[in-house]
Amino acid sequence: MENRLHTAYQGVSGAVIERNRVLRNTYMLLGLSMLPTVAGALVGVQTKFWMLFAGSPIMAPLLFLAGAFGFMWAIGKNRDSGLGVGLLLAFTFFMGLMLSVSLSAALRFSNGGTLIAMAAGGTGIIFASLATLATVTKKDFSFMGKFLFIGLVLLFAASIANIFFAIPALSLTISAIAVLLFSAYILYDISQIVNGGETNYVIATLQLYLDIYNVFVHLLNLLMAFGGERD
Repeated sequence: MENRLHTAYQGVSGAVIERNRVLRNTYMLLGLSMLPTVAGALVGVQTKFWMLFAGSPIMAPLLFLAGAFGFMWAIGKNRDSGLGVGLLLAFTFFMGLMLSVSLSAALRFSNGGTLIAMAAGGTGIIFASLATLATVTKKDFSFMGKFLFIGLVLLFAASIANIFFAIPALSLTISAIAVLLFSAYILYDISQIVNGGETNYVIATLQLYLDIYNVFVHLLNLLMAFGGERD
């Protein structure tokens, strides 16, 4: 009986150590992924990357979707190797490049720098708060998965439709819902790591990166719509 209890304790202890390792590696890789994101954004802003799509605005979302899904597929295929990490960092550079389109739009406002800083600060507060909640409480939020996925599908469909209709009110609605949805995804994804639902730190990093990226972009869109100041 004593041996069985000791073995069970070792099993539980080993599982906790493994989950902490995945969470630690995820946070480290997530922090590292911000460097190529910033580099890509700076390159995009300096080279006026957005001008490539000035004549055909629909090309930007199409390029984004093609590149994002291509990278995500490749990362998933190589999740257990060093190549997966390299692809993830290349992906974050690409995402930074695409982010420069939104940043350039913000910088055309006289208070653009302030709007970007506010969006970054707001995203940081949301992430820190929800990450702390999921980590400290260790509550299992896996029950949210089905509802979040349905919301994501509906949001994606609405976003695709608005590429063609370009309705300002719908754009603002999409951004407001996206901030709430991806904030909930932060809580869900960290909970998955803490409770052993996600054991691969490359995939965990990819999921959290996309959550943070989308919260920032849509928060910036809302700030530009309601707080942007023209010269």
